[in-house]
Amino acid sequence: MARSDSLSWLQPDWPAPENIKAGTTLRTGGVSQPPYDSLNLGDHVGDDPTAVTENRQRLFQLGLPSEPIWLKQVHSKQVVDAPTTQPGEIEADGSYTSVTGIVCAVMTADCLPVLICNQQGTQVAAVHAGWRGLADGIIETAIDKFNDEKSDLLVWLGPAIGPNAYEVGDDVRDAFVNHDPHAESAFIVSNNKWLMDIYTLARQRLTTSGVNHIYSGEHCTYNNKTHFYSYRRDGITGRMASLIWIE
Repeated sequence: MARSDSLSWLQPDWPAPENIKAGTTLRTGGVSQPPYDSLNLGDHVGDDPTAVTENRQRLFQLGLPSEPIWLKQVHSKQVVDAPTTQPGEIEADGSYTSVTGIVCAVMTADCLPVLICNQQGTQVAAVHAGWRGLADGIIETAIDKFNDEKSDLLVWLGPAIGPNAYEVGDDVRDAFVNHDPHAESAFIVSNNKWLMDIYTLARQRLTTSGVNHIYSGEHCTYNNKTHFYSYRRDGITGRMASLIWIE
């Protein structure tokens, strides 16, 4: 985990070009009070708006070149072109850009953040993949934005709820298995519920699409309260941001 002054964030361990900057903020280093303590970046979860504004200002300690393109996330498969988007005004769950200095961003608190770049360092995307968006094909929509061969893309799977904590019903399992029978391997039975491995499901979608360079996927938001927000764990809670841009 890298530190910038008082603000820490989790940076991808991936072979991206040096001009690609990316990572996920932790919940520490901000001013929000419990239960949003402390670096809550979500302005839609009931936190004090002045605290959210201060936290977003502190985000610039990470060296951001511009205000992130904040989306109204609705668990869709919509991915927008970030340079044409006004922050906070577009309902979408992912953004893409090939323009230097534009910060693509998604917020999460258990859902899977997916950061994507090409090996030339000329295109990037950020995706919010909840189970609905993942099942509907948001990852496929995002990688189709890239001009490169899918085998040339790099993908980092950020912190999400882990496979030992993500309980779902038959409807969720059916949504994936009906699309691809191999998705069965991402579900196990526990206490008359299914435990779902969202990381495995994301990797399956990526490899089926031709993406081979996939990194991380080992951080569980639910089980690490020190570093991560978790909606499943806490109910009322803050949001982390996953960011990527071309320097």
